[in-house]
Amino acid sequence: MPDPAEYLSAVELAFVESPVITNFSVVRQWANSDDGYIRVRATLLNNNFLEAAEYFMQEGEDVVTVDYRYHWAAPDKQQLRRRWDNTPDHPELPNFPHHCHIESETNVVSSEAMNMLQLLKVLQNLIAPEKK
Repeated sequence: MPDPAEYLSAVELAFVESPVITNFSVVRQWANSDDGYIRVRATLLNNNFLEAAEYFMQEGEDVVTVDYRYHWAAPDKQQLRRRWDNTPDHPELPNFPHHCHIESETNVVSSEAMNMLQLLKVLQNLIAPEKK
């Protein structure tokens, strides 16, 4: 993506076109020439809840996600399905600070760095098979 504003547009379009998103709202977003932020709430195809937020910066020709938190929960928002984030609270894991909480706050595994476009692909792979 050439700049933060174009990245925001690409993220919104990806949410519109995603087969696993039934509806969404942008809670907050902004973009400057060198950085930006977006926070989205969505309902997924399986009726689960998603809240996703990320801060990103322009680095050379690329837009790079600096800080992120993607929280996927059951419809009641109480039961965690997964949460990917890069809060530096698990230095013992490979790929620190990138990690994923699976089904509970205490079940934490290493994960790859992500952005919202990649998140939507991961969710499609995890949720779409449930609906077949």
